Amino acid sequence: MPVDGTPDPHEVEIPFGTRLKLNRTRRGMTREVLGGLVGRSASWVKAVETGRLGTPKLSILLRLVEALRIRDLAELTGEQSVPVELFTGPGHALLPRVREAVNALPVGDPRPAPPPEHLRARLAGAWRARHSAPNHREVVGRLLPGLLEDAQRAVHQAEGASARARARSVLSQVCSLAQFFIAYQPAQGLLWRVAERGMAAAQESDDPHALGVAAWLLAQAHRDAGDWEAADAVTEDASRHLARHLPDGGRDVLAVWGALRFEAGYTAARRGEAGSAWRHWDTARRAAERLPASYYHPMTSFSRPVMGAHAVTVAVELRSGHEAVRQSGRAPAETIPSRPRRARHRIEQARAHRLAGQRDEALRVLEAAHEAAPETVRYNGFARRMVLEELESRGGHHRDRAGSLAERIGLLS
Repeated sequence: MPVDGTPDPHEVEIPFGTRLKLNRTRRGMTREVLGGLVGRSASWVKAVETGRLGTPKLSILLRLVEALRIRDLAELTGEQSVPVELFTGPGHALLPRVREAVNALPVGDPRPAPPPEHLRARLAGAWRARHSAPNHREVVGRLLPGLLEDAQRAVHQAEGASARARARSVLSQVCSLAQFFIAYQPAQGLLWRVAERGMAAAQESDDPHALGVAAWLLAQAHRDAGDWEAADAVTEDASRHLARHLPDGGRDVLAVWGALRFEAGYTAARRGEAGSAWRHWDTARRAAERLPASYYHPMTSFSRPVMGAHAVTVAVELRSGHEAVRQSGRAPAETIPSRPRRARHRIEQARAHRLAGQRDEALRVLEAAHEAAPETVRYNGFARRMVLEELESRGGHHRDRAGSLAERIGLLS
C-alpha cells in the first residue's frame, strides 16, 4: 500500500461492476447510452455496476470492450487478459516501414523533392489502387513510405510562401492516406501523431479541402477514443470554415462539408440522440444530391450511394434493428465503387441483421464482405466481434461457418 494510505489498484481486488462504472464514467457515458451500445437496458447496466448481476458472458464482455474502447479485457475483469488484437486487428507486416517513414526527418537530405503536382498525381494513383484492391493495406503500405518521405522533403525544400503552402497541402493529404493504413492496428500513438501532423500541415496550407479531410479524420479519432465532445468541436469548427468556401470551393469542398455533417450525425447516434442523428444525416444527404450521380470522393467516400450506407450505420448505432435492415435493403453494396468501402458497408449490414435477430443473414453478409475485401474484415472490430460471438453459438451450423470465417481472418492463428 502506498505511504499515503491509498489502496494500490494492483493489490486490491476491484469488483467487475466497479471497474465497469469507472470506465463508463471516464468516457462520459450515461447508463442509457452504454446499455444501448451493447443491446441492454440502463437498468441492466446499473444492476451489473452495483453487483446485483455478475460478470456477463464473453459475447457481452466483447461488446462492452468495443463500446468503451478498452485496450485489454483485463481492464474490465481484472484477469482474463485478452489483447486488443482480438477485436481491433493485428499489426500489418508493413507497419514498421510506415512508422519509420513517419518518424524520418528530411533535414539534410540532398535529393531534390518532386514538385507538388507530381506528388498529387502519385497520391491520386494511391487512392485509386486502394479502392480497387481487396488487400488494400498491402497496396497502400508499399506506397506510403515513399510518399511520406517525398512530401516531407517537398515542404522542407519549398521556396516561397506559395510553394510551401502547396507542399503542405499535399503532405496533409498524404497523412490522411496514412491514417487509413494505420487505423485499427495496435499503433494508437502513431495514428494520433499522423492525425495531428496532417491537421497542422492543412492549417498552414490554407487549403479548405485539405483542412476538411484532416478534420474529418481527426473527429473520427476523437470519437473512437470516446471523446465525443472533442469530436463535435472539430466537426463543427471545420464545417463552419468550409461553409464559407462552398460558393467557390468546387465539388470536393462540398463533399467534405457533407462528410463532416454526417460525422456529426454519427456521433449523435452513438449518444442515442435519434432526432439529431437523422437531422444531420438528412443535411448530408441533401449535400450529396447536389453532386453528380457518378461522383465519389476518394478520401471520405462521400457520394449518393454512401449516404444509403450511412443510413444503415445511423440506425445500427441507434440500436434500431428493423429500421437498420430496412435501410440496408435500400442501399445495395454493389453501387459503392470502392472495394474496402463496399466491404465496410456489408459489415454494417451484418450488424443490422444481428440486431434484428437474423443471424444466418448476418453471417452470409459477413462472408460477402470478406469476399469483397478480406483486409477490411480482418481489421474491423465489429466484424471480429460478431465472428467471436458466433463461435459461442449453441448451433453447430453457426459455429462451423463462424469457425471457417474466423480462420480466414486470422482469429484462430
